[in-house]
Amino acid sequence: MSVHIQDEFATEASSAIRVTGEGATAYLQGQLTQDVTSVAETAWSLLLEPDGSVIVRLLVRRREDGFDLLVPQSLAESSLTRLRRFALRARCEFALRDPVPGPWATLSDRLVAGAPGAGEFVAALPAQSYGARVIEDSVSFTKGCYTGQELVARLDSRAAPVPWRLVRVRARSLALAQAALSRRGPEGPRGVTSAVSSHDGVLALGFAHRTLDPEDLGSEDVSVEFL
Repeated sequence: MSVHIQDEFATEASSAIRVTGEGATAYLQGQLTQDVTSVAETAWSLLLEPDGSVIVRLLVRRREDGFDLLVPQSLAESSLTRLRRFALRARCEFALRDPVPGPWATLSDRLVAGAPGAGEFVAALPAQSYGARVIEDSVSFTKGCYTGQELVARLDSRAAPVPWRLVRVRARSLALAQAALSRRGPEGPRGVTSAVSSHDGVLALGFAHRTLDPEDLGSEDVSVEFL
């Protein structure tokens, strides 16, 4: 996996998918993991494929005439295409605006927070692979049905462990970070997905197999934390 290390002050561009019209709330309620009817100002949500894999995590922002859905700019077109897929009879309109201010000032801020972004969503993994915090902030288990719900609900009800999990890595170098995430498990989406450099090394997000034990790394030059 090829990963470009950015400076710690690098910014990330965001886009806003604006959804308006009298049917906007009802339509998004059936497409997003969040309970849209309960959003007073802003809330996180996931947009899923019908098979339950994550397309993007987005920030839902309520407007007087509908909603703005803030997404990484590189995923804006694919997210908009997915939202329009089932909107044949929905009474709502879509518009794309970019660039817009995103939820994170810099890439480093996002990585410190352990929040997945465009680099992580390329893996198209189940929602639970992105960590308990993402599930808690982005998924409602009491709302009605939505596209992709079956896999999310099944994994939650069975407390089933997913094979690949999001991790945060601090290391002296990208090579050390990559090696740490490749220590255990079969071939798959393991490795660094987003990284920034600073004077004391590399801060990154990536994926590791669930069998990786951070205590077994045996090096002060790299640390791994499951999110």
